[in-house]
Amino acid sequence: MTLFQTLKFSAILGALFCAGTSLAAPPCPEPRALQAEQLHGQWTAQVTGQPRIWFLQLGPHPEHTGSLRGEINTGSQRLPVVADLDDGDFTLEESQDGQHISATWLGTVHAGSCGQSLSGQRQTAQGQTTPFVMRRNQPR
Repeated sequence: MTLFQTLKFSAILGALFCAGTSLAAPPCPEPRALQAEQLHGQWTAQVTGQPRIWFLQLGPHPEHTGSLRGEINTGSQRLPVVADLDDGDFTLEESQDGQHISATWLGTVHAGSCGQSLSGQRQTAQGQTTPFVMRRNQPR
């Protein structure tokens, strides 16, 4: 790097710091401040008692603004899901046939996770309740 390039680089860095620009990552939003669209993407879900990790894809619901729609891949089945996020509380409904709810997931976003993980309870239509943990596959 030449002396001129070094001075120019130093001047740019100095201007950034003087302007109050920070190079640090922005702080994590509180769970209650997250919006449903911040949960779009690929997730893994570990359901207690299940031998495999499940894969979940969430995206915008085409008919209900602010809601989510997607699919869970359990390894042996692909199940349609719809979900909502309200004040940090997560609700997901899965269906075996695309019409009737076969299980409901109720959870909360982990504080300090920047919307990257959540946990709660999955309850089947038969009343069986098991804990679950969901984690985003790749950070946003």
